[in-house]
Amino acid sequence: MGRQHSPEGSTFHKAGNGELSISCRNRHCPKCQSLAKARWLEARQAELLPVDYFHTVFTLPHDLNPLILANKAALYQILFDAVADTLLTFGADPRHRLGGQLGLLAILHTWDQQLRFHVHVHCVIPGGALDVNGDRWVSARPTFLFPVRALSRAFRRRFLARLEVAWQQGRLVLPASLAASRVPATWRAWVGGLTRKAWVVYAKPPFGGPATVLDYLARYTHRVALSNHRLTAVADGHVSFTYRDRQHGNVARTLTLPAGSFIDRFLLHVLPPHFLRIRHIGFLANRTKKSRLAQCRRLLHAAPAPAPALTRTTVECIHALTGLDPVTCPHCHTGTMVTIERWSAGRPRLGDHPAPRLEDSS
Repeated sequence: MGRQHSPEGSTFHKAGNGELSISCRNRHCPKCQSLAKARWLEARQAELLPVDYFHTVFTLPHDLNPLILANKAALYQILFDAVADTLLTFGADPRHRLGGQLGLLAILHTWDQQLRFHVHVHCVIPGGALDVNGDRWVSARPTFLFPVRALSRAFRRRFLARLEVAWQQGRLVLPASLAASRVPATWRAWVGGLTRKAWVVYAKPPFGGPATVLDYLARYTHRVALSNHRLTAVADGHVSFTYRDRQHGNVARTLTLPAGSFIDRFLLHVLPPHFLRIRHIGFLANRTKKSRLAQCRRLLHAAPAPAPALTRTTVECIHALTGLDPVTCPHCHTGTMVTIERWSAGRPRLGDHPAPRLEDSS
């Protein structure tokens, strides 16, 4: 058997024919994260409150794309900060009815249906807030959270203010197309063009309820841009995949790209190392979420949160999700695969020492 290497956290299994099956667990992989996604979705659904929910999307203008691609970590962080600041400020303002602390789940997406660079943040927001003392639930209107034009202006102002600070502190790498913006007057003129644009903010009650929106978002919480079932052909140096044409009745179409162009588009959406694509904000912030959600349920006279499901093994979860037995050899369909190596940080990889002897488990 040759030397086998795996990404951090990978598990090696032995198939009936002696081959190794590897799960990469990379968060950008379009194939390996179904189990993590299912567990994440189950946990989020257990946190839902018995109130109306709103689905809000904050989108950055495409004029910013070159700067974002040169400064992904910094610009994505500015985006999250601006979104959180905007929504929490509106929630705390009595003029917008609530006058308390919102809770929200925010997820970064950087693609459109054709894998082009399109940076936006989806937010799922319970329709209400905890008042300043935390002893009263203030309900939002059933079909209206905040005025989107006011949200758009406030979001634009907060994002550009943070961008200005980053530029003044010299924390931005300027791409070739913006090299002249090292001059203050040129920078101000470029930012002025962004200020005059209307930034797109979408806000409506979620169609089909919050669980439907969570299910939609969960498709891309543990993978990037597309899933394998959208790939229709890989042949003659080209890749074909399906997409929804939003501008023409949401009809399904197929796009074929040279393999190099397809890879270029996919790699646009690879996140900076250790960057968190999912954020819990306000009374849903991880540090206080458990106690705050319990308080919300008491104030809403709602049943306690459902008890967590009995812990299932990974094999049991995969079997429940797919109906397939993951430990049965996919080649002979009779032998049983056994784990022969697990690798994590601080331990040698399988290829760093002599390969273990494989014994037939049949």
